[in-house]
Amino acid sequence: MREVSVVVLPGDGIGPEVTAVAIAAVDAAAAQHDLRVRWDEQLMGGCSIDVHGIALTDDVLATCRAADAVLLGAVGGPKWDTTDPDAPRPEQGLLGLRAGMGLFANLRPVKPPEALYDASPLRRERLAGTDLLVVRELTGGLYFGESAREGDSAYDTMRYSRDEIRRVALRGFEAARLRRGKLTSVDKANVLESSRLWREVVIATAAEYPDVELDHVLVDAMAMHLLSRPADFDVIVTENMFGDILSDEASMLSGSLGMLPSASLGEGGAGLYEPIHGSAPDIAGQGVANPLAAILSAAMMLRYSIDATGAAELLEDAVARALDAGARTRDLGGDLGTAEMAERVMAEITAS
Repeated sequence: MREVSVVVLPGDGIGPEVTAVAIAAVDAAAAQHDLRVRWDEQLMGGCSIDVHGIALTDDVLATCRAADAVLLGAVGGPKWDTTDPDAPRPEQGLLGLRAGMGLFANLRPVKPPEALYDASPLRRERLAGTDLLVVRELTGGLYFGESAREGDSAYDTMRYSRDEIRRVALRGFEAARLRRGKLTSVDKANVLESSRLWREVVIATAAEYPDVELDHVLVDAMAMHLLSRPADFDVIVTENMFGDILSDEASMLSGSLGMLPSASLGEGGAGLYEPIHGSAPDIAGQGVANPLAAILSAAMMLRYSIDATGAAELLEDAVARALDAGARTRDLGGDLGTAEMAERVMAEITAS
């Protein structure tokens, strides 16, 4: 039996609740594919601030870098909200992980199950055929640029280098080549110089992929097109903040943030896997959080970092069958709690 090591960062709010379900699901699927996962739980986020005074310690970062993969729940909450620029914030842990692990590409697949078409605010005919992948640059742009306050003013700097743009563009082109052969690059090249460089580098990279169709869409137009004609898109590649906003918007195609997984990858080494939803402190501890995005994130982990495609497909199929059978948490218009939804998915795993 093959053994792998995964660091678990349950985090804050509903993070521990949904992560516990994902771990159980992985263990059940792995057992059917001669795989054993060694789980190593660590603190990151607000819970780490409470214990260590910072969101991510050097020891935890080193542990994550040495593992085969990292599974994250969620971080943040009102307890740690502050406008003090010198105060520790949970999100600093997430940014530190991305930078410290060299995770520059965030992959967010959006493929609404037909069983959930009615859970989306969009009409069924708009959703039909939607199967897209957002590839978001993760370690540059406004979130990592120089920022400061000067008297009554503040600034944040959006900065990108050619190398930063090219490496995430390559991820987008490679993904498109394995899918339907279409890449949409999203920028704001009519206003921002960083976006003009972005477009220039993406166009240059496209010459290496003659089998991939490339088009460019301004980010404000993309925000509209994503909801008006989502089935027209295959792979979408964009910078950090644009990708953050657009992928959260895309969650409405599946009816809920609780349905979308993500993978953060670098050139090699451990990847970071997490549901795109937040810590949802308003429902934490109530047992009503949707665990499906966490399970699907774990499936991405099995596929990309553990090389266990069979176990990944088992998890994905189990989620799909549970939904087809009518299982719904509150965010999807149903009444199942976290534990009840977990039971429905686990039943599908064991029945396979």
